[in-house]
Amino acid sequence: MKTLRIGVAGLGRAFAVMAPAFRDPRVELVAAADPREEALQRFRQEYRGKTFTSVDELCSDPAVDVVYVATPHQFHAAHVGIACSHGKHVLVEKPMALSPGECRAMIQAARDAGVTLMVGHSHSFDAPILHARRLIRGGAYGALRMITALDFTDFLYRPRRPEELATQAGGGAVFNQAAHQVDIARLLAGGKVRSVRAFTGIWDPARPTEGAYSCLLGFDGGVTASLVYSGYAHFDSDELMGWIGEMGQKKDPGAHGASRKALKDAPDEMLAKTARNYGGPEFNPAQPVAHQHFGVFIVSCEKADLRPLPHGVMIYADDERRLDPLQPPILPRVEVIDELYAAVVEGSAPLHDGEWGMATLQVCLAILESARDGKEILL
Repeated sequence: MKTLRIGVAGLGRAFAVMAPAFRDPRVELVAAADPREEALQRFRQEYRGKTFTSVDELCSDPAVDVVYVATPHQFHAAHVGIACSHGKHVLVEKPMALSPGECRAMIQAARDAGVTLMVGHSHSFDAPILHARRLIRGGAYGALRMITALDFTDFLYRPRRPEELATQAGGGAVFNQAAHQVDIARLLAGGKVRSVRAFTGIWDPARPTEGAYSCLLGFDGGVTASLVYSGYAHFDSDELMGWIGEMGQKKDPGAHGASRKALKDAPDEMLAKTARNYGGPEFNPAQPVAHQHFGVFIVSCEKADLRPLPHGVMIYADDERRLDPLQPPILPRVEVIDELYAAVVEGSAPLHDGEWGMATLQVCLAILESARDGKEILL
């Protein structure tokens, strides 16, 4: 069996939550690049891999087959271009980039180099979402008609770099969080988004970017999706998921307000973020007990409502109410490795390719435009 050798560009939070998937025997972490010595030191200790301080050096390493671009959003386009110029396959974090022009350049760079470009992780890879998609496609519950989603988190009050609170630099809830909800809705609806009407909330002057949004998406074929998100750290919708958190971990209902308090008590926000990052003294990886999720999704078909949950998919049909169970995950996010390996080694076209990532970004940009201009955006 061929093993894909992966080099990581960026050892921040995205890498930390993706890292368990790289324990899959089909892949091997062999190198990483990051400006923080404490992160590189931990990587060397944990993976015995080579480390670099620049992405260019990482991409020049002949031992690397695939570059996982997990750097800040504003660097995605440049770093994907560098990887492709060295003939490396690329897995790039969401959002793919900050503009359609950047996405097109990334797609063209991969095409010119003859390499795979894949966008992920997003929660559309989650096993319960994929199972709901299989149920829809199986046809037993009739045609899909409507998707309803909501997620309330503490997103805006986690320690942030300055650009993470600046929309134009790729910060805020729309670039960071809508990419998940839009990806899931697109995967389930199986068609193109044709219209977007949205509203956004910037409610805290100290955190001057979108912390909330609500939007209505219209798809080809008449399917609609209503997406609601708030990251203002008040209500926690994991209460509706049996207190299973986004990473599949158990949560303490008594920890309400912890994020706001920790941020208020931190003498320096950047130091607090660094301490929690991979390699920092307060780094604490999640301990999953169930599948990951992105809040509540209710998928309305003609003959049933389907609700993906951390343990399976609830089916509310004409004459039944039951859980279609899923086994607990062996490795979190292994579905990303499934798709990457199939694309690079087996030659299958990835679902989450560059065009997919660009289409999701275009919806996110339409959310911002619709809210700003107070009108429906037609795509």
